[in-house]
Amino acid sequence: MTVTLITGANKGIGFETAKQLLELGHDVYIGARDVERGEKAAAALGARFVQLDVTDDASVNSALATIGSAEGRLDVLVHNAGILGHGVTDGPTALRVFNTNAVGIVRVTEAALPLLRKSSNPTVVTVSSSAGSFWAVNNPDRPEFHLPLALYSASKSAATMLTIQYAKSQPGIKFNAVEPGTTATDMTAAFGIRRAPEESARTVVRLATLDADGPTGTLQDETGKLPW
Repeated sequence: MTVTLITGANKGIGFETAKQLLELGHDVYIGARDVERGEKAAAALGARFVQLDVTDDASVNSALATIGSAEGRLDVLVHNAGILGHGVTDGPTALRVFNTNAVGIVRVTEAALPLLRKSSNPTVVTVSSSAGSFWAVNNPDRPEFHLPLALYSASKSAATMLTIQYAKSQPGIKFNAVEPGTTATDMTAAFGIRRAPEESARTVVRLATLDADGPTGTLQDETGKLPW
């Protein structure tokens, strides 16, 4: 059985990704900062739960140690935890956004690498965004051109870059970033977006279930590779 960890999976795209991977036979660990919400989500899905706050080293290390002790390996890691940082643009907000959306990827990846190396088909998917694509935000025909989210966009540029650099430094592990589509979640409610999370989760699931010879070092959406 494929052992999968999804961060920030108690709601939204993470929750729907967990649901779809469970249906495909994965043994899914839902990582969530809030214990009550995480346990409730895991119980609703029939998944496992680990308390995991991507901004806290001790929490991350403890979560991966728990999975390692129970499973001995990790086959799929989905970096889904993220925040929007909408509103005030200042130093403290920037630190909070980057700590979650970019530094959190480093924390969890580094803690997970020893377990991923024990898998026969290790795969890492970063839920990034085309809002962090220089090509998209400079194209007036793209919705990203008009998106007033400087900190979010910059942090997602960093998230994609980290994914590409890990793909280069860890050739035995597939690392890909995904633009899941503008999705109706708690995070995007203020923008009137209506796309269902389960629809966007399908793109995440596709990259999480690649064959051993699948692509690595890419940013993709539902249509394929994106320039960034």
